[in-house]
Amino acid sequence: MKIEIEQEIKDACPDMKIGLIRADVVNSETSDELWTEIEEASRRIRESYELSWINKRPAIVANRNLYKRMGKDPNRYRVSSEALCRRVVKGMDLYRINTLVDLINLVSMCSGYSIGGFDADKIVGDMVTLGVGRHDEKFEGIGRGLLNVEGLPLYRDAVGGIGSPTSDEERTKITMSTVRLQMQINAFGEEMPLADTIDWSVSLLEKYASAKNLQIDIF
Repeated sequence: MKIEIEQEIKDACPDMKIGLIRADVVNSETSDELWTEIEEASRRIRESYELSWINKRPAIVANRNLYKRMGKDPNRYRVSSEALCRRVVKGMDLYRINTLVDLINLVSMCSGYSIGGFDADKIVGDMVTLGVGRHDEKFEGIGRGLLNVEGLPLYRDAVGGIGSPTSDEERTKITMSTVRLQMQINAFGEEMPLADTIDWSVSLLEKYASAKNLQIDIF
């Protein structure tokens, strides 16, 4: 699997990097041990940030700035990592979904990076392209219905959109039947070192999802 970044994104965010992790996995109901890690991370974030400070985190600032350059309002189309952090700072619990999704959410809110999580077997082709959403491009956000992706950074496979920093697409979403994961870490601006974020993600995947046959790349 390769990731190609279109020139419009490169011009708007020349220092960005994308961390790619693909692995054979075993998904499951989220264990109490993983959920305890998530609750402890939520507590640390709640104690470290006021609500108005969340969008000052370097990784989130960089993602918001890219949205602005693309003509997209980052307050209306919140970056997923920002939305997670806002939720916990408000004292709200995260949704407990499944091991893979909850693990990705843990890494996202701690690193500041928006992270795409996909069922790799549902991705069509051997390349994913990061470009800009077009007018009237159909995109069904997970749990959100049709999402206006015009101007959003948008990942596409051979069929169409699969994810953005705001929401991933229903077509390629992770389910309890997922056995091959594709995880894309969007480092539009560095906060936690990307290599450390990848290493931590891999360790969590090995511990909680029996990850094997890993492909790890930075684009």
